[in-house]
Amino acid sequence: MKMKKLMAIMLSLSMVVTVAACGGGEQPAPTDGTADVSAPEEAPTEEPAAEEADTAGDTAADESAAADPNSTPREETLYFAGQQWGTINDWNPMSSNSNNGMAMTQAGSARELVWETLFMYNMLDGKLYGLLGTEYAWNDDQTELTVKLNPDAKWNDGTQVTAADVAYTFDTHVKYESPTGADFSAYIDSVEAVDDTTVVFHAKVDGSGVAVNPLKVLDYIPKVYVMQKAYLETVEARNNNDANAIKQDKMEDMVSSGPYKPFYADDQKVVIQRDDNYWGQAASMWGKLPAPKYLAHMVFSGNDTGLVALKNGEVDVAQMFVANVQDLWEKDGLPISTYIDEAPYGICAAIPTIWFNTKRDGLDQKEIRKAIAMAVDYKQINEAAMTGQSPTFEEVPRSIMNTTGAEQKLIDQAALKDYQFGNDVEAAKKILDDAGVVDSDGDGIREYPAGNNLSFKAECPEGWSDWNATLEIIAAAGKDIGINIETYFPDASTWTEDQTTANFDILMATPNGTASISCPWQRAYEFMSSDNNDAEVKTFGNFGRWQNDRVDELLKLIPLEQDEAKLKEYYTELSQIYLDEVPSFAAMYRPAAFHIVNESVWTNYPQQDDGTNVPPYDCTDGYGVAALYNLTLVEE
Repeated sequence: MKMKKLMAIMLSLSMVVTVAACGGGEQPAPTDGTADVSAPEEAPTEEPAAEEADTAGDTAADESAAADPNSTPREETLYFAGQQWGTINDWNPMSSNSNNGMAMTQAGSARELVWETLFMYNMLDGKLYGLLGTEYAWNDDQTELTVKLNPDAKWNDGTQVTAADVAYTFDTHVKYESPTGADFSAYIDSVEAVDDTTVVFHAKVDGSGVAVNPLKVLDYIPKVYVMQKAYLETVEARNNNDANAIKQDKMEDMVSSGPYKPFYADDQKVVIQRDDNYWGQAASMWGKLPAPKYLAHMVFSGNDTGLVALKNGEVDVAQMFVANVQDLWEKDGLPISTYIDEAPYGICAAIPTIWFNTKRDGLDQKEIRKAIAMAVDYKQINEAAMTGQSPTFEEVPRSIMNTTGAEQKLIDQAALKDYQFGNDVEAAKKILDDAGVVDSDGDGIREYPAGNNLSFKAECPEGWSDWNATLEIIAAAGKDIGINIETYFPDASTWTEDQTTANFDILMATPNGTASISCPWQRAYEFMSSDNNDAEVKTFGNFGRWQNDRVDELLKLIPLEQDEAKLKEYYTELSQIYLDEVPSFAAMYRPAAFHIVNESVWTNYPQQDDGTNVPPYDCTDGYGVAALYNLTLVEE
């Protein structure tokens, strides 16, 4: 047993918790496309003792929780931080701004708590694991993807999940032009319900009958939530089939298939409750229910307040940056652990990125974008903002790839050497001087176009401490080269709206393509594709609306290419263009999730090399949700 975990368990023995054993059961097996899937805080409330009080059974516990949603029994509740910022807007998978991070994130791996996808992605092995689906298979020319459904899968109203539900979900997204519909309708022509448990995804094809993008068809099945046809028809009827009204429907009465359902939400706290009739306890799936009865998330003002709760044992799972996280167990002796014992403490599959709005005067010029990126002190970002929880760009030179070996082997770093940049103020100044972007009036700020000072706002959410620090470092770099950059830290909901509507100058955001079945293509697409650049709301990627014809051509070629040498050539060229044009730039590498856990109440979280193959995705995302079935209470 690892030393810090041993310490965590020993220290937690002194805390008052109730023992509850987890039942047995198998975890789902991965599918490679042919195999069947086998069974697989803020601070405490005014009366914190009520959260830890023993109950007289499930009935009494339910009555207590219903009477005061802030007092769900501590030994039945898993508390989170870093997933939810601000008040939930809705529970609607068709919405463009649900602000429902606790339950509905759909990035590289979808959050599998309330709604469910057909499959779950596991970034540890790059495989898909069955959920509502059991197996998938392509036809020979990759124009049809056939998925078999688990006949045990049920909606929470007791009815079966069928292929008709899968087909109607896609049709509804397309019909009402949801963000999902706008994305996938370019690659999926139709979804056909062959029988109750068989569904066929028909790929869109070009004039010669070749699939436009098989990767995007495959990407649908672990990312898009399946919705019930009958419920969607109810939503359509009550909104008179009006697209905007349907996409803004709260869906608080949803019929869903996941292990949890909404219980309580306000501007202070979100709670979801286990559905004890959840179909996943069938032998064909998990074989049991998830251990925590309640999942709860306080709406913290920022990382600092979340950290206080984590230290106090009021948060169990934290997806947030904690500076010098190792101090929590090495110096403070707290029962806290991370997925990896040593730096970077997580798997760095994410690339937090600085996006330029290339439609803004000045930022439409690559020399200005490149000069800003070149002047930034990335060593300071790594040491001060990230406290070493990221490989440096000297260790892993920047490209469009994350740090994993699987992606790095797909580029020629030697060919990119001359395109690397950073920590060079004088070179940045020369780029601007050579481009004629100068300070003509002596006020210390360069002008472009002539007579217009280069002045921009750099934006990310308030309270995201590592990002806030990063943007301050970027603002300092701007000052060093005669460009005025002011930081702007709104609430997360405003930041999301600004991001999706291009209402920003400079913005920090992480591509959804961290690790997924379609990466690294998906990340390259998000960085550079001009698809949907004219959309009023752009919910993923290329937020700065940059465009390059050769890039768009390469992004169409890659999904059809099977030869690894050719793929390496394509990805190297994409990286070269990206580094030269700088439509955006990487600020750092970062764990796909900051999986930090306090083991004073719950234990048996996934750790590297523990044999479970469960990724560090905070017990919620993709195959990471399997962690909920392994958790046990710390014995008193």
